[in-house]
Amino acid sequence: MTAPPSGSGDFSKRDERWQIRVRGLQKTFGPQHVLRGVDLDIERGRTNIVIGGSGQGKSVLMKHLMGLLKPDAGQIWVDGEDIVPLGTQQMGRLRRKFGMVFQYAALFDSMNVVENIAFPLIERYHLSRGEIMERVRDLLKRLDLAGVTGIEEKFPPQLSGGQRKRVGLARALIDRPEILLYDEPTTGLDPVAAKNVDEMISRTADDFGVTSVVISHDMASTFRIGDRISMLAGGKIIVSGTSEEVLASRLPELREFVETSGVAAAAAGAHP
Repeated sequence: MTAPPSGSGDFSKRDERWQIRVRGLQKTFGPQHVLRGVDLDIERGRTNIVIGGSGQGKSVLMKHLMGLLKPDAGQIWVDGEDIVPLGTQQMGRLRRKFGMVFQYAALFDSMNVVENIAFPLIERYHLSRGEIMERVRDLLKRLDLAGVTGIEEKFPPQLSGGQRKRVGLARALIDRPEILLYDEPTTGLDPVAAKNVDEMISRTADDFGVTSVVISHDMASTFRIGDRISMLAGGKIIVSGTSEEVLASRLPELREFVETSGVAAAAAGAHP
């Protein structure tokens, strides 16, 4: 089993294995001490999943990774750059490395599919309509949406749940990020729809070569697609490793999480 990383070090150079490195991250909100010294490594070009129960700070951790929150203490390196001391303008540059896929897609109901996907390009760049449409249509094709009749002119309420997820992913990919963050991507989905989303995440990682960071409490999904799994509990990462290494852990918090998640039988079969 792989223990969670610990300690500090000189991470000021780009590392070909680890794209994001977090050490000693702490965050409080009033009397609530949410993150209590998080140490975490995110593997480049792989699907990294952070699991944990509700209220454990997974979303708070994600917001720190792209600089939406500043920690009370600790450091975060992205490609060797410590992002904690960066100012607003510098953070704007760094955030272009990230794409965000929200839990319920977070599409604009007043915009059609093309306008939703193109929104980041329109906000950030002075591109011609032809350039924008070329990039939008390329993503529609690559995400298996181009064959849907009238897809470009449809509005979010006219889309199925799976289509909304793909349009949300297309919007996250339109600015060609290196890192994709997924916030509870299978929440509220039936098992078949959840499996389809898992396949979308895996295929996107392969086809676009992105580093994926998935925040989840869905254990079936986690063990289906996770290359590296880390568990957040008590404000710290208590275990990190491959699915096999994590399943082999005897940590009580992790065992309880696995055994009550609906994948206990499969876990027991793999690790009697």
